[in-house]
Amino acid sequence: MTTTHQPSAPGSRRSAASDRAPSTEHRHPVIRVHEVSRWFGSVVAVSDVTFDVTPGITGLLGPNGAGKTTLLRMMTGQAATSTGTITMLGEPVRDNPALYRRVGVMSEHETVYGFMTGREFVRMMAQLRGVDGIEAAVDRAIARVDLADAQHRRMDGYSRGMRQRMRLAATLVHDPEVLVLDEPLNGADPRQRVHFKRLLLALAAEGRTIVLSSHILEEVEELAENVLLIVNGKLAASGGFRAIRAALDQRPYHVRVVSDAPRALAAAVATLPSVDAVHFDPDGALVVLSRKVLDLQVELPRRAQAAGIRLRRVEPLDDSLESVFGYLVEG
Repeated sequence: MTTTHQPSAPGSRRSAASDRAPSTEHRHPVIRVHEVSRWFGSVVAVSDVTFDVTPGITGLLGPNGAGKTTLLRMMTGQAATSTGTITMLGEPVRDNPALYRRVGVMSEHETVYGFMTGREFVRMMAQLRGVDGIEAAVDRAIARVDLADAQHRRMDGYSRGMRQRMRLAATLVHDPEVLVLDEPLNGADPRQRVHFKRLLLALAAEGRTIVLSSHILEEVEELAENVLLIVNGKLAASGGFRAIRAALDQRPYHVRVVSDAPRALAAAVATLPSVDAVHFDPDGALVVLSRKVLDLQVELPRRAQAAGIRLRRVEPLDDSLESVFGYLVEG
């Protein structure tokens, strides 16, 4: 398993979570995934994955279709592994109802009944989990997600972000030690996202273990102490943010520049220290290869202005997760 840190675009801010989070190196693993694979017929969804998860927030990061949901379903006992083993809290995860009472799972899909009020939905989940003191537990869970004022409204009248938060309340109602959340921030507006992130950080600070999947780099960077990068069902890298960022410092970035004089601009910028190479794309736009994009952002407009060249558009070509993972795997 490669030990690295989460990738980010050049010049991005440092992660608040990584800055304040304590080291996870000496914590006892809560979840252990060992040489796990899962295939469906001839399709390999997860391939020979091994990692440990310790208390705090672990981000499972990867593009859509990378195998994240399949991996989470195996980690929570909802699906069997084809090969390999998974344990949680020292116990096997498959066919273990006693363990499931210690785990909260929030799937990617909206599993709610719109005709129910928020409180009715959370109460139903408490009943299904055999919670003692149901009404008090429901009160606590709804208060944690700050939706007490909306708890008696039907859920089909909620915004997407409110439904996600009430679903989290239902996930928390039995006070689980481990939370497994699949794309929990989908559909939340900026204010809802801020609230959701603060709540997850507070839950982690209480000593819970949280596994959070996402296909969005910034979400994972802001929340997770540890990152698992999944591509094509394989673990491309794992660890904290700084090491992954250090690995990406050497990654060349392609920047496409549209101007009114691309050939003159190429001659003007080719000698810049921040430029490794230049070429033209099929549309005639200039493509600059750079390992120092922050410097390029400053130097490029200066050279263009000095040469009397008008810049119309400057855009990175390597921001997709696929390109990031491709670099990590090939590197």
